[in-house]
Amino acid sequence: MNRAPKSPVFLERASYRQRRLRDAARLLPVLGAILWMIPLLWSRDQPAASTNADALLYTFGVWVALIVLSAVLSRGLRPDDATPLDTPD
Repeated sequence: MNRAPKSPVFLERASYRQRRLRDAARLLPVLGAILWMIPLLWSRDQPAASTNADALLYTFGVWVALIVLSAVLSRGLRPDDATPLDTPD
């Protein structure tokens, strides 16, 4: 009996990295939203409570960090039309 050739169990290293980078790029907005909500949890009742200026600096710091992370991730991604990752036969 002729059986169809099985596809490899493991993905190629390059396509695996591309998929993980795309996953990370998809999760970046979720991470940003979570990080931007942290100043809402800061208590204002304590004597050494953070001020609005601290929250503003934190917000812009997170914003810059997200920009840098997205730039790093985008450099590692290649366009979809460059080479196909999986070609169904």
